[in-house]
Amino acid sequence: MRLAAISVALAVAIFIFANFRAQDEVADRLRLGAQIEFMHGMATFACATFMNIGAHRARLAPAFFLAGALLFCGSVYAVALGAPAGVALFEPLGISALLAGWLILAWSAGTIDRS
Repeated sequence: MRLAAISVALAVAIFIFANFRAQDEVADRLRLGAQIEFMHGMATFACATFMNIGAHRARLAPAFFLAGALLFCGSVYAVALGAPAGVALFEPLGISALLAGWLILAWSAGTIDRS
């Protein structure tokens, strides 16, 4: 939960920073990364709700959400701020991790305690 909170705070800061820049490709990429990072930080918090209602497998999803956000958003931020284009090779790995997190969350919903 602490990592999710830090991730969301970072996403908010980057989003605000991007909105103070001139409208350009850098600001657009920073905004995209911030939105994806924020969304998956909040999804990490949602996993706690899933676990509280009996979907214990949801405990596996946050690692994928946070790792995916680091890989995808981190590379989006880095390339936007001038890192070599090769850093973008991490984006597909991040996307895969984010999607895996959602699939795990969907899988865990099947074990929600209905009582």
